[in-house]
Amino acid sequence: MAHMDVPPPDVAELLRLAADVRVNAYVPYSGFHVGAVVVTADGQVFEGVNVENASYRLTTCAEQTALVGRATTGNRSPVVAVAVVGDGDTPATPCGACRQTIYEFGPDATVHCAGAEALDARLDTDIRGLLPEAFGPDRLDVDVTGR
Repeated sequence: MAHMDVPPPDVAELLRLAADVRVNAYVPYSGFHVGAVVVTADGQVFEGVNVENASYRLTTCAEQTALVGRATTGNRSPVVAVAVVGDGDTPATPCGACRQTIYEFGPDATVHCAGAEALDARLDTDIRGLLPEAFGPDRLDVDVTGR
């Protein structure tokens, strides 16, 4: 995991935060609520929810909403942890696009996934486990540190 300037986040607390914020999801089409929490190395926490659109392709995932919130504030500290909670009792894992976006901002991030009805039946992994052989800035020979 990437170096953290603050103590590592409490995973149970992150999953509770993600579960709490998921009720704010805008999901009139699927009805599947997802909440996400992103933690950066400097200890900042960003929440996100999925936001659907009648043009399904324009739907935004909770993880991406949280990551965009991070970028919007100007935070450039690496993402070190992501918690994702969806409806039901099985872990809600990030989709492929979210895995790529998490890797962009936190190539060493841990990822914790759960269903709102069973927060302790979680999947704990890291982004490299979810996205092996990821395509990132290193493949383009570009240093994005601090951007």
